[in-house]
This record gives sequence, structure tokens and C-alpha cells, in this order.
Amino acid sequence: MFLLPLTGDPGQAGTGPQQAGTEGRKPVPFLQTQFLERHAQFSPDSRWMAYVSSESGRTEVYVQSFPAGGGKWQVSTTGGVQPRWRRDGRELFYLTADGKLMVVPVRAGATFEAGTPALLFQTQLFGLGVATQYSQQYDVTADGQRFLLNVDLSEVTAAPLTVVLNWQETVTSGK
Repeated sequence: MFLLPLTGDPGQAGTGPQQAGTEGRKPVPFLQTQFLERHAQFSPDSRWMAYVSSESGRTEVYVQSFPAGGGKWQVSTTGGVQPRWRRDGRELFYLTADGKLMVVPVRAGATFEAGTPALLFQTQLFGLGVATQYSQQYDVTADGQRFLLNVDLSEVTAAPLTVVLNWQETVTSGK
């Protein structure tokens, strides 16, 4: 996992379209392990990094201090991907392999503490397999109360809609 600094030496500007906007900035490693790490998300105060790693043998959500060096905590307990922070940093959300959206209360200040993961709801996210490995399938509002989900509408069954015409006449006539 690499980070791209916001500033750099303009005398070492890159060339070509792939370097546009990165003049003098070079990626620096954040995590270099033999495991697969992805889905990195900075905490709202930028002191912590939530990410997914395969180091336990399955994908789990971890939180590590940023910059590295102050410790690492496993947050998920039965697998997890796509961590997202609530804007005030008090909760961390993630998905399980079977599409459950989980929440973990956290205290992330000078030190880090994570509570017990709890189920929020079962999702019907589109492409839970391969797609969840590479792209975010949901987002959360700042207060953690609403979620925007990438749902395949062909799999959603909605209740039928009933339209009542001339309802005012029915109410006034007493029928």
C-alpha cells in the first residue's frame, strides 16, 4: 500500500499524461507486507488508517496509527472489507463476505479502542464477489444514519403500488 504526498519538489516533475498533477511527488510505502492490503481509509482526524489485509488467512479490517509505528488493531472478527469511517470518527463500518453491513464503535484519539462489531442490516449489494475486492460498493452519511448502496435492481422485489383514482369522491360520499 502506497501513499502519494500532497507536496513535492517541482524540479523533479514527471513526464507524460500518467504524471499529470503529480509533479515532484513520488509514492511512498505505507504497508509493505507479503499479504494483500487494500481499501485504505483515513480517519477523519487523519491519525488512523483503516484497511483490509489478508494476513490472518482471510480478509479482515484493521486499524493502524498514521504515520505507522503506534500499533495495529484487528477490528472485524469474521472477515470484512470496505471500511468506512463515520465523520466524527466514533464508528467504523464494513461489509462481510455475505453482504452484512457491520458497525464497530471506536475511540480514536491519542490511542485507539474498538468495541464489538454489530450487525446493522443485510445488504443486496451488486457484485459482492470480485467487485468488493477493488471498488467501494457503499457510502455512509456524515452522521452514520443513512447509506448509499450499489444495489442490482433486477434482484430487488418491491411491493406492488396501488393507485386510487377519484379518492376525494369516495371520502365525501361516504362509500
